[in-house]
Amino acid sequence: MKHIPAMVDTIQHKHDYEAMLREAGVRITRPRQVILRILSETEDHPDAVEIFNRASAIDPSISLSTVYRTMKLLEEKGAIQRHAFEGGRARFEQAAGHHDHLIDVDTGDVIEFHSRKLEALQEEIARELGYEIVHHRMELYARKCR
Repeated sequence: MKHIPAMVDTIQHKHDYEAMLREAGVRITRPRQVILRILSETEDHPDAVEIFNRASAIDPSISLSTVYRTMKLLEEKGAIQRHAFEGGRARFEQAAGHHDHLIDVDTGDVIEFHSRKLEALQEEIARELGYEIVHHRMELYARKCR
């Protein structure tokens, strides 16, 4: 599984997760610092177990429950987004500008994309039905053409 930032014209912003958690009154322990560093440097969509594996390679004292608690806190603060892609564990990514995902069903690769045409079509459909889009998330599941 890998992350491919294709067709995304938004700028990925690196979050200062540590400052965000400190402002929320959360104690920043050594294990949590390692987890936050991994998250700030990652460019893929890891799940909690992948984050745990990366973190425990740096600090074997880190527990999976610490990873889950940290991810929950960051999600509640809006710093990360949780994605429950079909058929797999929930994955996480830094909260960034709007984009959609194409998931390769054979490899699990996640490809980010943004299409102005697609966004305009969604707005048009909603408007024709008498709605205004408040939020949406699109996930396309596809197989690479051979």
